[in-house]
Amino acid sequence: MGSISGKKITSYIVEHLDPELGPWSTLEYRSIAQDSAKAGVRFFLSSVPTVMSLPPELRDLESLTIEHRSVEKLFQEDKGRVCLLDPAATVELSPEDGTKFDVFLFGGILGDDPPRDRTSELRKKGFSGRRLGPIQMTTDTAVRVTRMVVEQKVPLKDIPYVDYPELHIDENESTEMPFRYVKDADGSPCMPEGMVDLIKADSEKGFGDLL
Repeated sequence: MGSISGKKITSYIVEHLDPELGPWSTLEYRSIAQDSAKAGVRFFLSSVPTVMSLPPELRDLESLTIEHRSVEKLFQEDKGRVCLLDPAATVELSPEDGTKFDVFLFGGILGDDPPRDRTSELRKKGFSGRRLGPIQMTTDTAVRVTRMVVEQKVPLKDIPYVDYPELHIDENESTEMPFRYVKDADGSPCMPEGMVDLIKADSEKGFGDLL
């Protein structure tokens, strides 16, 4: 993690805080890896248990680096490089943070509903924290927003969002997603490929069963 040929390469790390890897997280991680490859940044999944079997959707992604060590061990001598995206932080992320940090850390799944504050496990480690606004985001959205702010220099307030979008399951049923998303060019929420189908297939389950 650092630079190649003198050019700084930013790293985005998700510290996986669960003993398992569900279909929701799989789609989000795959989306983050694909977007990171296009953006020319690195994506790491840390604290992955050695006994965990990765699903086929993640196994062959060259843009995804699996790290069994925790972020604390990876940066125990250099915590100042790391910015923890923390819903409980008092300072919001700004474009200037792209020059202050070269590692952006996300704890578990920011998009828990209701929030379980699993980021607190990383907060105790002493990393500098930044906030992405008052509304919960899914992990892939949090990474996307962070990249827009620190790489493209777009202030948080200028990013086009759609909050709590309603997805139509069929002619008679719809479900409201309890998260904030980035709008795509058509004004729809940016979601990982396959996510809408997953939500529709599991519409009768709670979100906790999908994670």
